[in-house]
Amino acid sequence: MDIATLPQNLDNGNGLGVERWTPKMVVDRLETAASTLCCIPATSLKARAHDRGWPAVIMGVVDARSLDESVVRLGIPPADAVTRMDDAMEWLHWLAEPDQVRLVWLRASRTPWKMIMRRFGISRSTAFTRWNAAILQIVAILNLPNRMVCDAVG
Repeated sequence: MDIATLPQNLDNGNGLGVERWTPKMVVDRLETAASTLCCIPATSLKARAHDRGWPAVIMGVVDARSLDESVVRLGIPPADAVTRMDDAMEWLHWLAEPDQVRLVWLRASRTPWKMIMRRFGISRSTAFTRWNAAILQIVAILNLPNRMVCDAVG
C-alpha cells in the first residue's frame, strides 16, 4: 500500500485526529506554530497613545529603496492555523524543565544549533540529545489515550 493512500486523520482516542504521532509530525507542528506566531500582528500589544502624536510617514520611491530590510508579512493566519498553534504551544506545558521548553521553541523557530550551544553552554550533541528527549516526551504524551493525557498533564 502506498503511503499516500494510508489514512492520515484517524483518531486514536486522544482527540487530536491523528492515528499515531511521530517525532517528525510534532517537530513540523511546532515549526508551523512558530511561523504562525510570527505572522500574527502585534499591533494590539503596542501602546496606541504614543502613535497619535506623529503623522504617518509617506516614503517616496528613493526613500523606500534605501531601506536595508523591509518587513513583508504574509497576512493574518487563518483561524485554524491559530488553533493548531495554540494546541502546539500547550504541548510545551508538558515539559518538566523551563530549559527544555526554551530549547524546543528555539529549534521550532529555526534557531541554529550554534546559537543554542552558546546560549545554554552545552555541546551540539548534548543540545540535540536534550531536544530529542523533549520531543519524544511530547510524542509519548500525545499517543496516550485522552483520559490519560489529562492525568499526565494535570
